[in-house]
Amino acid sequence: MKAAARGKAFDPRMNNLCESARDQQGRKTMAQYDIAVIPGDGIGPEVVEAALSVLKKCETQYGLTLNYTFYDFSADLYRRTGRKITAADMDEIGKADAVLFGAMGLPDVRGPEGLELGAQVEMRAHYGLFSSLRPVRLFPGVESPVKAKDIDMLVIRETSEGMFAGLADHHEPSDESASDRMTITRATCEKLFDVAFSQARARRKRGTPGHVTLLHKSNALRSNVLMERVFDEVAARNSDIGSAKYYIDAGSMYMVTDPERYDVIVSENIFGDIVSEIAAGLVGGLGVAPSADVSLTHGVFQPSHGSAPDIAGKGIANPTAMILSAAMMLEWLGERHGDDLCSQAAQKVQSAVEAALATGPLGRDLGGTAGTQEVLDTVLKALRA
Repeated sequence: MKAAARGKAFDPRMNNLCESARDQQGRKTMAQYDIAVIPGDGIGPEVVEAALSVLKKCETQYGLTLNYTFYDFSADLYRRTGRKITAADMDEIGKADAVLFGAMGLPDVRGPEGLELGAQVEMRAHYGLFSSLRPVRLFPGVESPVKAKDIDMLVIRETSEGMFAGLADHHEPSDESASDRMTITRATCEKLFDVAFSQARARRKRGTPGHVTLLHKSNALRSNVLMERVFDEVAARNSDIGSAKYYIDAGSMYMVTDPERYDVIVSENIFGDIVSEIAAGLVGGLGVAPSADVSLTHGVFQPSHGSAPDIAGKGIANPTAMILSAAMMLEWLGERHGDDLCSQAAQKVQSAVEAALATGPLGRDLGGTAGTQEVLDTVLKALRA
């Protein structure tokens, strides 16, 4: 099945399509998927190990077969050997059906240009991962720092251009001035907004309002004038879905003062990076914030948090975001391949995480005392139930 699936493009604008995991007589077949695993730095290996334990349980319960290939790309590898991920490496990794990514980067490990080492940006460019899906939800048992009871939103961050478009530009080192380039294209905006409206339509089926909000800065940035214009065009083609637009500064304020107004938020690369972390802060922090970077053909799944080297190896990292990212991977595989078992497993993992958060014990980042293993054990217990 994997070989056949690789020839088909997953289109995140369409939620249930592509190849079916059935034989010619319509009988359900055993699905196998190749998963590339990049544990990375800091707490990355610890939370990835926890997520793999959950996935192993799903394999047993749902008859899935997940074949893992591990890749050691990390800032620590660069520090030790000077080796970074290459295009050839990414070609090889890209043969897998999905990529499960821990966390990468160490504050004291930087390249010649002064930027932290990490493969995320390179992989987004190489695979054309233009859309980062970052859902946040206020789970029962988790306290929010704001006065809101029903926070359930999806932040979609554009990840291939915007303020990150010029990272490969020639740069002359200087102590006097430096600049970065923001570029917005119609083609990427159309794909991005198609995803946003499709996601809103799918979310509405499970009870959210089905509404898309653009956060932008068209009053000051020429590139965002184009972005707003394309958004209006795509919104007109999706009139069954409500839409709104706010300047990024006002929209960020509304996230804190009235987060329940939001369902799906879509924004430029750096704006989306910032507001997705604000959104995570509303529901307990990055420890419960998963993400999926997707293109029309590839998917990379990782928690929104960083490598947290200060707590690495202490057994106290919260693996919830990594586990939820693994659930997003199963959901994506299920949609791409028409695999109901994958989709059911994804829903079960999400339900198990919700149950674990409701009963506790909670991780330390959520005000509890549980370590990585205790949180994992609670999720596995809920998964068995």
